Amino acid sequence: MAARLIGIALPIRGVAATALAIATLAPVFGASVAAKAKTIDIVIEHFAFTPASIEVEAGDTLVFINRDIAPHTATATNGSWTTRDIASGKNEAVLVPANGEGAYFCKYHPVMKGRLIIRTP
Repeated sequence: MAARLIGIALPIRGVAATALAIATLAPVFGASVAAKAKTIDIVIEHFAFTPASIEVEAGDTLVFINRDIAPHTATATNGSWTTRDIASGKNEAVLVPANGEGAYFCKYHPVMKGRLIIRTP
């Protein structure tokens, strides 16, 4: 059995090598290879998000870790995304949306603010 790439028959054992070649040559032909999504920790401590501002890509996962004694949330200012309540010592994950708002706050403590600089991969 053979796989086909641009009209050329390739043996199956060569498919992995071909995938590597495509990933390497894709930028030459104007194509892109999807970047691997990252997991990024944001610590909540002393009633602040750390880091307060961070560059992320759509598809990344943000993990909000609560090290305060009070519960918190991370909620987009326009309401496009939010965490559930995050109890002390717990964490909550959110997937970065492609069209989400970058500014966020804690619904219990509105003076707590953060900012995502969302890049499109």
